[in-house]
Amino acid sequence: MNDTPPNEAPVIRTIAMPADTNPYGDIFGGWLMSQMDLAAGNVAARVARGRAATVAVEAMSFLSPVFVGDEVSLYARLTGRGKTSMKIDVEAWRRSRDSEETVKVTEAIFTFVAIDDATRRPRLLPET
Repeated sequence: MNDTPPNEAPVIRTIAMPADTNPYGDIFGGWLMSQMDLAAGNVAARVARGRAATVAVEAMSFLSPVFVGDEVSLYARLTGRGKTSMKIDVEAWRRSRDSEETVKVTEAIFTFVAIDDATRRPRLLPET
């Protein structure tokens, strides 16, 4: 496993808050996945130059917990594209508020499809 975050600016950086916890007080995995989907969606919208929808998420394993107060940085990059679809790799990293140490918490590949505004059906991606 890579022990340093990507050498690029994160797409999203946020703080895990008490409202983001499950009934046991741990950061809810669904909250983290939604942050990853937002990061991937940001990249997808730029590539599609418009509306895009999540259609799949591949193998997501939680490697390390996220705690209340942690800074969570999400890195997303386009790794593949088809006629209407895009594959976007997303990594989530945490940093405790009182430390410089970063830890990778999860990674997944999100598949998005460009969507036509009028018909809400798949549309061709614009040329690069």
